[in-house]
Amino acid sequence: MNSFARILMVEDDPRDEELTLTALEEHNLVNEVVATRDGKEALDYLYCRGQYAGRSSENPAVILLDLKLPKVNGIEVLQQIRSDERLKMIPVVVLTSSHEDKDMLSSYKLGVNAYVVKPVDFHEFVNAVKELGMFWAVINQPPPGSAKKLS
Repeated sequence: MNSFARILMVEDDPRDEELTLTALEEHNLVNEVVATRDGKEALDYLYCRGQYAGRSSENPAVILLDLKLPKVNGIEVLQQIRSDERLKMIPVVVLTSSHEDKDMLSSYKLGVNAYVVKPVDFHEFVNAVKELGMFWAVINQPPPGSAKKLS
């Protein structure tokens, strides 16, 4: 079995989290998905603080980031990631229900790697996540030292 890297999913909607996990698992795309429910928890994970204080400091291979999040919104999380030398090379894919031009423009200005509007149809959603997972966890080569493959 191939060894795929960790994905950090930042998603506050349990249904969307479950759909994303199902799509990734059905296609055997990852060994591990870390799911966080809000922007603060995502930042705690990335900075190894709070409940994540004991985790290894290895960065995820990719972050799937919702924008409409409690506590700290997705744009603020993205700003923090892109302003940090240790985190700024992590690929970030915005996976959101937002069709707002301002959200898309803000995301791209902050250096997001892709912006995907969540399809409403279940099969479209599963296919979109499958394609995202294949690209970011399998095909894409991260910059040296930015994300290591898990064994």
